Amino acid sequence: MAPGMKMTPPVELSTSAMGVQSSVKDSFVPISTIDAALIARMKDDLSRTSSLQIQSLLTTAEPYALGKGDVLQITVWDHPELVQAQGPLGQTATRPSDPVPGFVIDQDGNLDFPYVGPIHVEGLKPEQVQRRLAVALTKVFVKPQVTVRVASFRAKQIYVDGEVHTPGTLPLNDIPMTLYDAVNRAGGFAATADQSRMVLVRDGHSYSLDLTGMLEKGVNPARIVLKNGDLLRVVARDDNGVFVMGEVNKPVTAVPMKSGRLTLSEAISQAGSLNNATADASEVYVIRDSMSPTPQIYHLDAKSPVAMIFANQFELNPRDVVYVDGNGLVRFNRVLSLLLPAVNAALTGAILTK
Repeated sequence: MAPGMKMTPPVELSTSAMGVQSSVKDSFVPISTIDAALIARMKDDLSRTSSLQIQSLLTTAEPYALGKGDVLQITVWDHPELVQAQGPLGQTATRPSDPVPGFVIDQDGNLDFPYVGPIHVEGLKPEQVQRRLAVALTKVFVKPQVTVRVASFRAKQIYVDGEVHTPGTLPLNDIPMTLYDAVNRAGGFAATADQSRMVLVRDGHSYSLDLTGMLEKGVNPARIVLKNGDLLRVVARDDNGVFVMGEVNKPVTAVPMKSGRLTLSEAISQAGSLNNATADASEVYVIRDSMSPTPQIYHLDAKSPVAMIFANQFELNPRDVVYVDGNGLVRFNRVLSLLLPAVNAALTGAILTK
């Protein structure tokens, strides 16, 4: 009969349909105690999962391969008449979309060069194109000296979105772009960025990147080389908040730190700590995966300040719910506060009637 929410041990509920009682078998939600063994097991599981994802992304940089849309600047020495085919050399591009002098690789991956005709160059390196042109030009010139360089890189690009200063498209060039390079070229992290939960989308698969955890494990994020078509999203810390409610001084949505981490003690601290007058320190709960078919509940007995050691080691996940239950005396007082006005009104009415 006491008002308000109350955490109770898991029980088997029952429903009534057409007057017949039927048991609900999947209504059990187990409650796990937060202790040293649980924290160690959760850290091991998290480390194992993140290591598998990171290992699949750690690759060595490969030389740049030409693609459709790249612009090549080709020089055949002692033959200045071929320079005119590239367009006016004094023209400069003020925007990435502006044309630049040179030979453009068409949508079929071919390069059309005077005296040679179309040759397929997509997927080749500039030095390979240089050798092919030199061989082809021997039919017209004697020992031609050819130089090939990329005037504009337009075939490959990546996308950086989210909490960076200048999100947008970044072209890939002959210098491999690492995870650090992409963030720096996008202006760096914004103040609201969650560095522990970045998302890399590659070939239809999403990979979670924990920059803070990688640095703690000694893994260099520069070893993650981005590829053409990758999407890097930096999530905001506000999107990964934790709801703190119950008998705390200031119910709040706790926001992770700049590192992206948030422990149970930090969340309670953002909520103004436990309410000493109404909170039952032995009944602190963390509700996780509430929207999934298998939610999880963790319980911390914080009657002793020593228990806050576990709270400082227990890391919260986005959208977790931290609930602090009230003590029995507070509930009894709340029942009295609801009953006394009705009792006083009845007594007053009786006295007036008499």
